[in-house]
Amino acid sequence: MAEVLLFHHAHGLTSGVREFAAGLEKAGHTVHVPDLYEGRIFDSLEEGVGHAQEIGFGTVLERGRAAARDLPDDLVLVGFSLGVLPAQMLAQTRPGARGALLLSGCVPVSEFGTAWPEGVPAQVHGMAEDPYFAEEGDLDAARALVGATPGTELFLYPGSAHLFADPSLLSYDAGAAALLTERVLCFLAAAG
Repeated sequence: MAEVLLFHHAHGLTSGVREFAAGLEKAGHTVHVPDLYEGRIFDSLEEGVGHAQEIGFGTVLERGRAAARDLPDDLVLVGFSLGVLPAQMLAQTRPGARGALLLSGCVPVSEFGTAWPEGVPAQVHGMAEDPYFAEEGDLDAARALVGATPGTELFLYPGSAHLFADPSLLSYDAGAAALLTERVLCFLAAAG
């Protein structure tokens, strides 16, 4: 089974993120879920993004790095939206990653000053009409990653919701979330 480091989205460490992690644990995986916001949870995405801007994206990345510090190298790194930043950064810069799951986000590989590491598989999941994912560069970054990197996959779901896999949010889409979870569990089984 895989050991997973899962980073939450801009709302914070919601009950839905914890529920997603519990589902992975129920399948036999070990899941670490650090709180990058130190207990803060925001009702709206805009408030959460505002908080991330206030503390600084560098702080978000450093808290992600600190969360991984005492964990084994052979992690699968998972990020929801904002959490993609530390997940992708660690997948690219911390040797030994078993894989990366980038949910509702992807940044250009060049953002972290290094190529995607050879032999590190990845999946990117997003909704095809999500304005944050499809119109702000994430989808383009995902397509570039998949086009240039063997072992990477892009999964697009019908709809426009951003955080569709978090059951505690109004944007939750049960059908798309179930398919995403099925694909994530297959990925983790192969990585473990």
